[in-house]
Amino acid sequence: MSKKEKYELLLQQVESLIEGETNKIGVMANITAAIHDTMQFFWVGFYLVEGDELILGPFQGSVACFRIPCNKGVCGAAWSRRATVVVEEVDKFPGHIACSSLSRSEIVVPVFNQQGEVATVLDIDSTDLATFDDTDQCYLEQMCQKLSNLFL
Repeated sequence: MSKKEKYELLLQQVESLIEGETNKIGVMANITAAIHDTMQFFWVGFYLVEGDELILGPFQGSVACFRIPCNKGVCGAAWSRRATVVVEEVDKFPGHIACSSLSRSEIVVPVFNQQGEVATVLDIDSTDLATFDDTDQCYLEQMCQKLSNLFL
């Protein structure tokens, strides 16, 4: 099955996980599990905006950084830029926070609340270089847009 086909099925699954549900932590937990299981990425998780920090939320994978300051690392960059950040080689990203030395590439997608502010970010790491491309970005942004309805 191609990456696009996997994402098409995953998007349908995410839609069904979100439909009619109001518990955002439970939904985020299920979404991380669905992405992790389907795509076999090294780490998949959410960081929630709290004040001037990102705080670890639901995730699948190894132990992670608990707090990320604003503008630090790939997650902080996606938050401050209000845009998806794709990093082919994390060791070359200025200010990268190495929660795991196994992580080699990363994509971070912001999730906006109903007021247009970043409420959380979806962070995905791979143990391979240059894992993430336009296909990943397109489908992950669609998933995050659907999730934004939970953040009032």
